[in-house]
Amino acid sequence: MSEPVKVLVTGAAGQIAYSLLYSIAKGDVFGEKQPISLVLLDIEPMMAVLDGVVMELQDCALPLLADVIPTSEEAIAFKDIDVALLVGAQPRREGMERKDLLKANVKIFKSQGAALDAHAKKTVKVVVVGNPANTNALVISRFAPSIPKENFSCLTRLDQNRAQAQVANKLGISNENVQRTIIWGNHSSTQFPDLAHAVVHVNGKLMPAQEAIKDDNWVKNDFIKTVQTRGGAVIKARKLSSAMSAAKAICDHVRDWWFGTGERWVSMGIISKGDYGISEGLMYSFPVQIATDRVVKVVPGLTISDFAREKMDVTQAELVEERDCAFSFLEA
Repeated sequence: MSEPVKVLVTGAAGQIAYSLLYSIAKGDVFGEKQPISLVLLDIEPMMAVLDGVVMELQDCALPLLADVIPTSEEAIAFKDIDVALLVGAQPRREGMERKDLLKANVKIFKSQGAALDAHAKKTVKVVVVGNPANTNALVISRFAPSIPKENFSCLTRLDQNRAQAQVANKLGISNENVQRTIIWGNHSSTQFPDLAHAVVHVNGKLMPAQEAIKDDNWVKNDFIKTVQTRGGAVIKARKLSSAMSAAKAICDHVRDWWFGTGERWVSMGIISKGDYGISEGLMYSFPVQIATDRVVKVVPGLTISDFAREKMDVTQAELVEERDCAFSFLEA
């Protein structure tokens, strides 16, 4: 057996983590032979709840789970970790404006960035889930300057999975027969779910998704709006935010980063290097492929229509506004 992979999950007493931890500890993410050391971080008032989560993990009697470390101290949580899954964040409460949310989260992710910089392995892979995920990821990367920018990401795989499922439902095919759906930009209602390059297997034939759908109005309106607002629809229906699907998407994101994607495309929020006219330094979702050495590369050479360009620029503008607002709090 190899040495355990040390995985930190923040917000570990919350509902997303409750759906996530079992999959990690069982071997669904890092492989069925890879031992796992789980580090669970949450705030002090949640430690009693976290103790219950630890008990449940113990009671699962999982052979790959080497140990579980619950803590409310960042110096302990970030010590020598291989992977950081930053699920915890200040939630948006009733009456709270977006700038208030940004201000609260800047403090959290500034502190975690400093802890990451001081205590984590320099090879650590960081996935930010807590919203606003793109900007939170940008903030934490700023305060962990000794860790390469390429090691930071934010979750847009949930949006990709939602988009893929909408196409599968529309065509009456299985999800595995839908490929290359893309999420551009921000994990917010301005994101651009793009089907221009998607392909589907229908009746044994591979064809462009839009050709199979034969409904341009659905592609440009209903589909985009449904994916953009899906999180809100889940909250309205179950009175709680997405947990099961978010946990599944986190597993997908990390597993693909760890083992590579092969020829598949996946959507992932990464630091822009200027691809497709997106400002350098923004945390922006692109279609990417990941090699077995865990290097993430943006899919090159895609044709961008005027319709797509407009959508991509709108979500970029929101990210610039979020970044500037967040950084203004850092300088205050």
